[in-house]
Amino acid sequence: MRIGILTGGGDCPGLNAVIRAAVRKGIFHYDDEFVGYVEGWRGVFENITMQLDLKSVSGILPRGGTILRTSRTNPRKHEGGLQRCSDNLTANRIDCLIAIGGDDTLSVAYQLHEMGVKVVGVPKTIDNDLCGTDQCFGFDTAVNIATEAIDRVHTTAEAHNRVIVVEVMGRNSGWIAIQSGVAGGADVILIPERTFDIASVADKLKRRHERGSFFSVVVVAEGATFSSDMDPDHGTPIVSELSKDEFNHARLGGIGNVLAKEIERATGFETRAVVLGHIQRGGSPTALDRMLATRYGLGATDAVHAGKFGDMVALKGTDIVTVPLKDAIQRTRLVGQDLIDVAIGLGDK
Repeated sequence: MRIGILTGGGDCPGLNAVIRAAVRKGIFHYDDEFVGYVEGWRGVFENITMQLDLKSVSGILPRGGTILRTSRTNPRKHEGGLQRCSDNLTANRIDCLIAIGGDDTLSVAYQLHEMGVKVVGVPKTIDNDLCGTDQCFGFDTAVNIATEAIDRVHTTAEAHNRVIVVEVMGRNSGWIAIQSGVAGGADVILIPERTFDIASVADKLKRRHERGSFFSVVVVAEGATFSSDMDPDHGTPIVSELSKDEFNHARLGGIGNVLAKEIERATGFETRAVVLGHIQRGGSPTALDRMLATRYGLGATDAVHAGKFGDMVALKGTDIVTVPLKDAIQRTRLVGQDLIDVAIGLGDK
């Protein structure tokens, strides 16, 4: 078969491992040919390709980013965009397209599937918020990076008797925040699943101070929101700019700095903010992410040959299975009460 591959949306560690595994499995076991579409859906829309063979995927397992590059191009925002994508795939004699991405990328893949295009999805998001799978590759690396950063700010916070706010990624869900926060021993963890008010945060930090701990670390997801007592724009995330991308997402960022100022105002404690940003996306994937991404790549090629079109490969327990794309993109996978209870159990009432 002649198989196309693209990587769409934000990059994350493990993308190259997926590409490598899919190509090697296809060439060695099925005698497949592979075509890489450059810069996500832009490559399909504009018919920009590169050859994917054993040489091109050699040595890429430990590399971050993606050799295919990526973009946030949404062909649905362009007149006749989906049909143009379908026509370009046909012109390149593509038997099936493997789309590696999050809910935005896979929503386009699902619509193409509804038009008759053969597609298989692979779940990719460091936010770990895609339904249908127990874990997305890239998440473990992001959590490890954030945890190390929290470990490092602990010492400087203690040395200066400061509160340090660490802002991590997480648009609609707080998976990175809660796991890195618990693992890094954060004193307060704020996630999009629960609005928060400054008074409660300040009260907790003051009680900690009264117990003789003169420093604190607060971890906040970029999509966390203040409750109504703080700001007239309550219930909406803090954004770094008002413009939106082609999938109608605002660029989040800035809650760490806003929160730090409010904490200092409410407590009188000197407070600083650290925004990890794209550090969480970069660098070499962890061993766990390399393994998971490799299994997804192998599973994607197997799914193509099993005729599982319109499906996404997924992790269920310890098994790689397939689930309908429609189910995977229907809602955001949120942090469960079990993990929230872990964070609550470690703090005072």
